[in-house]
Amino acid sequence: MNVDSKICLVTGAGSGIGATTAKHLAARGMTVVCADLNGDGAAQVAADIVAAGGSATAATLDVTDDVAVSALVEQIVADHGRLDVAVNSAGIGDPERNHLADVDPAAWHRVIGVNLTGVFFCMRAEIDAMLRTGGGSIVNMASVHSLVGRSMQAAYVASKHGVVGLTKAAAIEYGDRAIRVNAVCPGYIETPLLVDMPTPMREQIEAKHPVGRLGTPEEVAEVVDFLAGDSSSFVTGAAYTVDGGYTAQ
Repeated sequence: MNVDSKICLVTGAGSGIGATTAKHLAARGMTVVCADLNGDGAAQVAADIVAAGGSATAATLDVTDDVAVSALVEQIVADHGRLDVAVNSAGIGDPERNHLADVDPAAWHRVIGVNLTGVFFCMRAEIDAMLRTGGGSIVNMASVHSLVGRSMQAAYVASKHGVVGLTKAAAIEYGDRAIRVNAVCPGYIETPLLVDMPTPMREQIEAKHPVGRLGTPEEVAEVVDFLAGDSSSFVTGAAYTVDGGYTAQ
């Protein structure tokens, strides 16, 4: 895979899957811009990459701010001449966990704003840059709940279904212009969000995966790596599950 000179933006890079993906792509030779609402987290990930011999910078970014998103992408193009790869990994969980009829509209808009509208803002800016600089690869972080439902999380499920829809629409629109767009749909992954989960709940979630365990961020990053690089040159509009068989049941 020819990744030596690729310029990559990873949103949500301050922790979890985004942080691991940023480090993984940098280790493969990409220059990575680590962006996150948590600027300190993004800066730490970028520092870790540099300390390991890679190339990275950090940026504080709210993906719900379309002006800020466009400005960051334009800065990347100004600094590096192009944007080759974008991994849109910024996202939040559903804080409400209510039945749909009881969901507070403000909570709904917050989840949709980050998980779906934020991906739209990022894709719009990234595609515009890639059209001007010869194409590229976009990988959107979706979820198993892009493919199946879950009770008490209507906003999250709707937002992640929307990410796959955006992915497919963009893949069709830009396939003949050297821009590939794919999604990754992780199952439950071993991230800081799950560290303090009570043992009975963890065992219940593990049992939903035929492999009998949670996934690791590295396992997700490997699939992102494939979709971001040249080895997947005939892959676009796809939604890859990394879910230990969760959606196969």
